[in-house]
Amino acid sequence: MPEIQFDRFYRYDDLTRLVHAFAEEHPNLMRVESIGKSHEGRDIWVVTVTNVATGEANEKPALWVDGNIHATEVSPSSACLYLLNTLANGYGNDDDITRCLDTRAFYVCPRVNPDGAEWALADAPKFIRSSTRAYPYDEEHVHGLLTEDIDGDGRVLAMRIPDPNGAWKICPEEPRLLVRREPDETGGAYYRVLPEGQLRDFDGVEITIQPPKEGLDLNRNFPALWRQEHEQHGAGAYPASEPEVRALVHFIAEHRNITGGVAFHTFAGVLLRPFSHQSDENFAAEDLWTYQKIGAKGTELSGYPNISVFHDFKYHPKSVITGALDDWMVAHLGVFAWTVEIWSPQREAGITDYKYIDWFREHPLEDDLKLLKWSDEALDGKGYIDWYTFEHPQLGPVELGGWNEFYAFSNPPSRYLERELAKFPRWLVWHLLISPRLELFEASATRVGDGAYRVRLAVQNSGWLPTYVMKSALDNKLVRGVVCEIELPEGASLASGHTRQVLGQVEGRAYKPSSPFGWDVGDPTTDRASTEWVVRAPEGGVVKLIARHDRAGVVRVEVPLS
Repeated sequence: MPEIQFDRFYRYDDLTRLVHAFAEEHPNLMRVESIGKSHEGRDIWVVTVTNVATGEANEKPALWVDGNIHATEVSPSSACLYLLNTLANGYGNDDDITRCLDTRAFYVCPRVNPDGAEWALADAPKFIRSSTRAYPYDEEHVHGLLTEDIDGDGRVLAMRIPDPNGAWKICPEEPRLLVRREPDETGGAYYRVLPEGQLRDFDGVEITIQPPKEGLDLNRNFPALWRQEHEQHGAGAYPASEPEVRALVHFIAEHRNITGGVAFHTFAGVLLRPFSHQSDENFAAEDLWTYQKIGAKGTELSGYPNISVFHDFKYHPKSVITGALDDWMVAHLGVFAWTVEIWSPQREAGITDYKYIDWFREHPLEDDLKLLKWSDEALDGKGYIDWYTFEHPQLGPVELGGWNEFYAFSNPPSRYLERELAKFPRWLVWHLLISPRLELFEASATRVGDGAYRVRLAVQNSGWLPTYVMKSALDNKLVRGVVCEIELPEGASLASGHTRQVLGQVEGRAYKPSSPFGWDVGDPTTDRASTEWVVRAPEGGVVKLIARHDRAGVVRVEVPLS
């Protein structure tokens, strides 16, 4: 097995070595390929995981899993590696994993954005949102504050500067913390708080905090409901304009066997589902019910709440997010997709009753005290840094300190990392096992006359989800029904039927009532489909039959004419 430590983060070369080592040590289960290159030319690796002895991955239902589309969110790469490690160790030892890889496939992309992650993990880090490509303009900023590590300690903290018009003051209960100045308060010692960084073209009066020159957000660049820069910052020049997103869109769209997706992000400790831009009322009822059931299982297995982005995770009550991967997979492909936000420092500190985004706008001092206590005791003080003096090249004496956000918030600290990663593989395996799957129900040839045979092929969906996966996929005609084909032996001909016949969709068990009685009674065989041919052939020949569905897999069988 590759030697992986789940108390650290891997830079690109080491991650590349690890994913290839998985494939080399488990050739029966794993294959690695590059699906494209990043802006700086790094390969974007995808690991396909299935038991090849039971069939190729593209003939089985599949689940897409990715991580690290945002530069500083590096623990999602670890979540993908942990999944690969769990699957490799579990095959042959764990019944669910074995059954899953015998009948289905994973496509795992551990690092969507290798360029941004390299910047975040560098000895002298630079923290940006996503891609390292300059956007929307390629000029360097000539004035304002540029966030960076100015004292060379590998951290980007905050700067506090005494200012009589500052909005912050030292907390009376805990002098290391800053609290808001009261609306009518005067006469005290106040501070202005800025990100750690240098000032360019400073006039001694105005300080403008400049965003990074690299202003892309790759998770706004997907085709569904993409919006221009004036509507949503960082979405790129056009849908899938960025090579990283284009690689994912092409791969996922080309692999029509994908029945769902999970994108790992940080942080919040929550399972997020679409829609991002509209209310649950706009879902087909069956799709919403199913999303809620999948989410409930995720909560049961991971401990993370499952919520709607639109209803519970908006950055501002009057704004919405569009162009994200999960919304694209739902809207354009009609499959269930999720964003998993790993890690909640608030919960670690004992803060349980809080709103994920609203908390940053408004929360009680008690919460800050709990977080500080947690940093002192559990993180050995490495999370919240006591203020220390620094001679700033433009501002003179300032103090640096506050939360080391990359260490404590953006990702789980090393001692917590493996514990958090271990929460997800069981749910991912379950999520894939509920996918539709065609199985043979009957294949027969019956003599009906001299040299004539009635050939019958019947299949059933043994999965929980219907073959179309989402009701919206059916309504929007995104998925084809079951296709049945017959290959005749030499000298044979069809007396009735067609060589290729397209049947309808096949239901699963997802929409059965909770009890087998009531107004919705009966259990018809909507999980089966069949077709027949009449074949004229010399006795002793063999017909080859195939049934296939883009999302439910392939069934092949040979039937003798005797």
